[in-house]
Amino acid sequence: MTDVDAKAIPEYPTPLKRARALGSAKSGTGHFWWQRVTAVVLALLVPWLVGILVSLVGADLGHVHDVFSRPYNAILMALFVVALFWHAKLGLQVVIEDYIHNRAVELTLLVLNILLCSLGALASLYAIFRIALLA
Repeated sequence: MTDVDAKAIPEYPTPLKRARALGSAKSGTGHFWWQRVTAVVLALLVPWLVGILVSLVGADLGHVHDVFSRPYNAILMALFVVALFWHAKLGLQVVIEDYIHNRAVELTLLVLNILLCSLGALASLYAIFRIALLA
């Protein structure tokens, strides 16, 4: 075959060749695992939180403040808040990427998701540490 003959034959990409052009799926695996890790952390912390909340039924504000100002309760509550907002951010990200097909709207919602989840986590952590440190 000469160079002229090789150029005349059209090249039809195989499905594998088309898929290789789409990039790596490595970040999706990390996303999947972090979603599961935060779910496990939340599953372990929810019974603790429910127990605390049930024990505070009918308690006055001073007692509630005392309970959440204990170091182990403040640390567990901070861990719960971080896992909760991280899990929510990851879950909402998947929903946005799967169901929003307008690229501009999708990017806007993804940025809002990050900002609102970060703001919620920071505000919650501020409140927890304010209670814990100003006891």
